[in-house]
Amino acid sequence: MYGNVIASLIFAFLLLISCSVYIGTVDLRPYFFPLLQSPPYARTLCANGQPLRVYMYELPRRFHVGMIDRRSPDDKPVTAVNLPPWPSNWGLKKQHSVEYWLMASLFYEGGGEEREAVRVMDPESADAFFVPFFSSLSFNSHGHTMTDPETEIDRQLQVDLVEFLHKSTYWQRSGGRDHVIPMTHPNAFRFLRDQVNASIFFVVDFGRYPRNMSNLSKDVVSPYVHVVESFIDDDLPDPFESRTTLLFFRGNTVRKDGGIVRAKLTKILSGYDDVHYERSSATSETIKASTQGMRSSKFCLNPAGDTPSSCRLFDSIVSHCVPVIVSDRIELPYEDEIDYKQFSVFFSVKEAEEPGYIVNQLRKFPKERWIEMWRRLKNISHHYEFQYPPKKEDAVDMLWRQVKHKLPWVELSIHRSQRLKVPDWWRR
Repeated sequence: MYGNVIASLIFAFLLLISCSVYIGTVDLRPYFFPLLQSPPYARTLCANGQPLRVYMYELPRRFHVGMIDRRSPDDKPVTAVNLPPWPSNWGLKKQHSVEYWLMASLFYEGGGEEREAVRVMDPESADAFFVPFFSSLSFNSHGHTMTDPETEIDRQLQVDLVEFLHKSTYWQRSGGRDHVIPMTHPNAFRFLRDQVNASIFFVVDFGRYPRNMSNLSKDVVSPYVHVVESFIDDDLPDPFESRTTLLFFRGNTVRKDGGIVRAKLTKILSGYDDVHYERSSATSETIKASTQGMRSSKFCLNPAGDTPSSCRLFDSIVSHCVPVIVSDRIELPYEDEIDYKQFSVFFSVKEAEEPGYIVNQLRKFPKERWIEMWRRLKNISHHYEFQYPPKKEDAVDMLWRQVKHKLPWVELSIHRSQRLKVPDWWRR
């Protein structure tokens, strides 16, 4: 009798251990296969579903919010309480304010494990290191004309920052590869980019970067911050018929590089009753006019600017106006997660320069397909909202998730650099 009881207990114990091993709550490998254990010096990347652990350097205010609030002392620590709001009257500067919203998100303590990134105060526990330098705002504030004496302020900030980073133990440990630096303005950090180009950049495109400095392998493509108001109550029963303009564009038609197509489109798209193509500069009044124009149009034209991308694309998305993208070299945010063909129409520059081609294609566009795209725009537009406090799956949340996707590349490059006898590509 006792033998049967003991056998039953042994059987139950073995069954429990087997189930635990199978579902992963017990790991016997360290006892039987010690060589399979992770070495003690290996850094553990954030597990799937866990927030990215970000250490943010504490830099003097002149590198970031001091450009917004000049009244506070430079050595006054920035906190969630005294973080200055983004100025509501700064117009087009807003489109390059990604750096501000990323920094702000790390001060926010709510959201828990639902967030894609959380700030850690111990750098030893960090997966990534955020460098809070407002390089785009620095250019817009100090070096916008690129020739005035204040340009030296922009340059000196870059010199001081690089000197600070190169002294950091954590920069030295990885060569800066696990550091994250926003550079969304095409002229941001233009003096010393080559000193930090092993890091993960936030860029809007690669128009002003050589391939050995910035590319899709290591960098994150960010949306511009939209400047028109989001269309919140877009609930008309027949949005296709309610939007009476076929194609809408309002903006600067004099651009360089791929943006020269804008001047050509001025002639190609003239003379159509259902096309609004207007040369305009950005002011508070014209931004309001663009808001109304996009909301009353079926399609919004998004040709390349001085670089392959334009803020106008993201204005279109939050206006639920189907984007018509004319840019042969554009890169798009979150494209590993979002299929832009589901809510956008693409034309090559060659197609756009053919008289009548774009208008004829759009006039033949099926109503049912347009409504599907409109619904899709309504469903995904929250991914392009920058806000504080941040919200789940808004633009900042999505960008931190993109950084998380880059971490395997970071580990690969760190390991390679530790065994290579010849300097790697970014040092050539």
